[in-house]
Amino acid sequence: MRVGIIGLGLIGGSMALDLRKRGFADEVIGVEADAVNAALAVRLGLVDRLAGYEECLSQSDVVVLAVPSGVAEKMLPDILDRIAAGSGENDCRKIVTDVCSVKERLAGCVQGHPLRGRYVAAHPMAGTECSGPSAAVYGLFDGHACIICDGESSSEDAVSTVSELFSSLGMRLLHMAAADHDVHAAYVSHISHVTSFALALTVLDKEKDEKHIFDLASGGFSSTVRLAKSSPDMWTPVLAMNRDNVLEVMDTYMSKMRMFRDAVASGDNDAVHELIARANIIRRIIK
Repeated sequence: MRVGIIGLGLIGGSMALDLRKRGFADEVIGVEADAVNAALAVRLGLVDRLAGYEECLSQSDVVVLAVPSGVAEKMLPDILDRIAAGSGENDCRKIVTDVCSVKERLAGCVQGHPLRGRYVAAHPMAGTECSGPSAAVYGLFDGHACIICDGESSSEDAVSTVSELFSSLGMRLLHMAAADHDVHAAYVSHISHVTSFALALTVLDKEKDEKHIFDLASGGFSSTVRLAKSSPDMWTPVLAMNRDNVLEVMDTYMSKMRMFRDAVASGDNDAVHELIARANIIRRIIK
């Protein structure tokens, strides 16, 4: 099994490490557009070898798109076009998947493509705020959920292979419609990043002396603002491509913030206590 991974950052690089270690891939071929990151990926031993874009597509059995969502939206149709134009007898049996956190628009860009069935839309729900090849680690995906979207639009063997790939990473597989995935992702992932970005900007605007932040920030602040370190290259297209769902959750979030503000402003401690107590229900869900 040859796996080609396009994009050797945190997700792509971590996949490369574990797919070889756990025996799913006999060889991992990497594609990395950034020359510095490509050299670093080789030095860190993330892949067996680097290849050009076209070479990777021609030589891989499974191609994983581990690039920002906006790049993936442009690249996915081209990959299927190139596979369709291949001259080898196994070209049209190749499988393409991705790791993007927006699924409906990405799947929509190849809807109706003759080789739509060779694409499996997937989202491994794992990661950190770090980016680049140096962020890649073994075991990043263990115990986390991977969402397979619109599986009925993909060929049975493609879904089976991609499921095996993510299972080999230690992930729990869930299946849902791409549209449903994007709603849920907005509420449990995308809003977390937006609020973290906003909190960081709020603190940076007030605390012009960075020493005060360093000296006074405790674990609570650090954990809340951790996601603000995430890459703008990755998150700008995510928020754009899932705009309607993100706006809905932002409006809901701001209404809850208004409830807290009104209760604090009016000195209604009972209302503040009630809001916090209701929020504590999350303890039963997330340990």
